Amino acid sequence: MVAVLHHSLAETSAACQNIRHQGLSIGFVPTMGALHDGHGSLIARAASENDVVVVSDFVNPLQFGDANDLARYPRDLDGDVALAGRAGATIVCAPQVSELYPTWPAPPATMVTVGPLAEIFEGASRPGHFDGVATVVTKLHNAVTPTRVYYGEKDFQQLAVIRQITADLWNPVEIIGCTTLREKDGLAMSSRNVRLSPAARIAARGLSKALSEAGRMFRHNRAVTGEALSAHMARTVLAGGDLVTLDYAVVVDASTFVEVSGPVDLSTARCLITAIVGGVRLLDNADLSFQLPDETSTSP
Repeated sequence: MVAVLHHSLAETSAACQNIRHQGLSIGFVPTMGALHDGHGSLIARAASENDVVVVSDFVNPLQFGDANDLARYPRDLDGDVALAGRAGATIVCAPQVSELYPTWPAPPATMVTVGPLAEIFEGASRPGHFDGVATVVTKLHNAVTPTRVYYGEKDFQQLAVIRQITADLWNPVEIIGCTTLREKDGLAMSSRNVRLSPAARIAARGLSKALSEAGRMFRHNRAVTGEALSAHMARTVLAGGDLVTLDYAVVVDASTFVEVSGPVDLSTARCLITAIVGGVRLLDNADLSFQLPDETSTSP
């Protein structure tokens, strides 16, 4: 399939209005471009569950606190359109910043704020980040008015924020979280991975290794505490050496994001890790059943 490219969100909105009038379902995959196979899996799932798939390709400046990080964010619109089309997208919308934020670089007068969930972990490390996410997601959802929206679980806290704003603002769409895709060595697929040097790429494996070891610790000792799991994950990530700066490695309740320090409940626990590796911010997460492929044959 060849996806149609729109450079205007208004054009996409008009097209989606016509699609809905035909009684067709719309699957929506919001992205910041630099698409990889992880995005492709979201698009393919959307295509399997909807009549039409819309992909947004917009590097949202409102969620970047660091102008240098925004400038370095990878961009490849031609490649994105090609990948999206192969995966089943009907429309790729790549709007201009001036359309979504007419006053930019002055921030918009109206922002969507989320509350306590946006003030911990990623929110604490990147003040204002989730307000930027919530604002752009609200705009995109309102323009496309999809039937279902697909987000990856790699950005687990972001997914929770999006679920919250969708519920709180009575946005009548179904939010679908999709399993994180990984490279062969376990590293979570991310647009930022292309910025890793060879040495940093090796060190980055520590994030998925830490998640896998946390699961193995729990399976060997169901009485292990969240505090002990968090400490072991931190040591594993930091074993990557001087290239690695750990932001946080924690076990939380997946619904409340309250940090677990005592006994761990397998059904509700989620391990979250964020680190700066070779100057690149990487996130990963998993529940305690997670195992790297090379460990599945040896772990009980």
